Amino acid sequence: MCDNSELQGTTASSHNGFVRPLLTDYYLFTMAYAYWKSGKNETAVFEMFIRKNPFHGEFTIFAGLEECLNFVANFRFSDSDIAYLKETLPAGTEPEFFDFLRGLTANEVSIDAPPEGSVLFPKVPMMRVEGPLIVAQLMETTLLTLVNYASLMATNAARYRIAAGKNITLLEFGLRRAQGPDGGLSASRYAYMGGFDGTSNVLAGKLFHIPTRGTHGHAYITSFYDLGEVKNRLLAHHETGEPHDLLQLSVDWRLKLSESVLRVPAAEASDGELAAWITYAAAFPTGFMALVDTYDVRKSGLLNFCAVAMALHELGYRAVGVRIDSGDLAYLSNICRRVFGAIAEKYEVPWFADLVIVASNNINEETIVSLNEQGHSINCFGVGTHLVTCQRQPALGAVYKMVEIQGRPCIKLSEDFPKTTMPGKKNVYRLYGTDGHALVDLLQRSVEAPPCIGEKVLCRHPFQEAKRAHVIPSRVKPLLEPCWSKGALVAPLPSLEKVRAHVEASLKSVRNDHKRNLNPTPYKVSVSADLYSFIHKLWLQNAPIGELL
Repeated sequence: MCDNSELQGTTASSHNGFVRPLLTDYYLFTMAYAYWKSGKNETAVFEMFIRKNPFHGEFTIFAGLEECLNFVANFRFSDSDIAYLKETLPAGTEPEFFDFLRGLTANEVSIDAPPEGSVLFPKVPMMRVEGPLIVAQLMETTLLTLVNYASLMATNAARYRIAAGKNITLLEFGLRRAQGPDGGLSASRYAYMGGFDGTSNVLAGKLFHIPTRGTHGHAYITSFYDLGEVKNRLLAHHETGEPHDLLQLSVDWRLKLSESVLRVPAAEASDGELAAWITYAAAFPTGFMALVDTYDVRKSGLLNFCAVAMALHELGYRAVGVRIDSGDLAYLSNICRRVFGAIAEKYEVPWFADLVIVASNNINEETIVSLNEQGHSINCFGVGTHLVTCQRQPALGAVYKMVEIQGRPCIKLSEDFPKTTMPGKKNVYRLYGTDGHALVDLLQRSVEAPPCIGEKVLCRHPFQEAKRAHVIPSRVKPLLEPCWSKGALVAPLPSLEKVRAHVEASLKSVRNDHKRNLNPTPYKVSVSADLYSFIHKLWLQNAPIGELL
């Protein structure tokens, strides 16, 4: 991995040294040679799109555009690449082909795409690539690699954000479960883009300026056995600087709280756990958060935490809260909140009632929905495995299809309608209703005039003749914007923070019934009357005519 470079002006630099032209499928080179051998390198148009939304949902967050443009900006074959291809391609491949590859760049390629972070739907182009056939074809797998996981991950994160609500903090804890180091970095980046608030991944924090969060693990607690292991008992008062015995204060508070609030014997609480937290609090008096389920949340962890937290309070500090990593999260979080509230009231410490409660026990989207239904007191979810591995659906399935070559439309037919491509270079517009929400995405031939605000537009299903409707849009938004042209970025790329904000704004423009977890309403993607006729004319021209015998 190399350090990430900010993209500014008209150049781009990839943060990942592995993303280069050889990161592709072998058959694309055999195709490229056959194209070259036949003298076929006309201008072609490819479109990337999805056939189905992930996670049984009805929306997809488009992500990975910045890395695609990094790749395009650096598209060239090195001497070592050429040497490897000479060894790998079939014997008899003409030497002039390798000279041709050595001179390839993306200077004649143009790319149009929606802004990164946009909500997209099946059949809507995520990216339109236009340029010399061989270059555009060689880019296929790499572009799909950069978009598929990124969009899947950002969509997964957005679904967690919707399930949790806007007032719950979401932290990505998935590095150790991710598919390798690159998967871990990508997961952190696109989880943040999709709506998470921070990550445990320190390198991702450095590269992408994502807030990093973390406390301690069970090993820190179990490394302490008894109170005799507390070597430095003193902590200076936050305001006066006068040293006090944090160990003695914590022991005194444990006895007091066990009798007055928690009603559990202080003798049953782990001394090793208390020792661990006294030392941790001494190290981080303004950031004390404790993992309370190492032994027993009710009988040990909660009592020991509150004891140290109140000792810190005496010295002018405020604890942050607790993390629960196992057990009945709704039940335990509510117990913690009741205890915090009781201590706040009894000892007149109002802020104690609002201590943070973090839950991190194999959380997934369904867990959050269930906890919301049960009622809980959790402020923050730490999500790992299910988020970064996208366990509900491990791949997005975006495809990259040629739709036009040298001005001639291309169509791929299939008995399975979703796999039939829509021919020709197209534009796409999002039409909005009077309530500000998106109504329909309309695909048109690139030669058509865009739809107008306030004028009736006929929107047709691309393959089912009876499905059609008129729409009078109150707002029309073109989705495809120029990104790359004549060997340079068209405009500077937005920061990760701006893309994250665009995800939130884009989701707000879609009705809630399209975003709900259970039985979401399908969003309509339609074609213009002209494109509908164009598709079906080509279909009839290319479909073989059967013969009855």
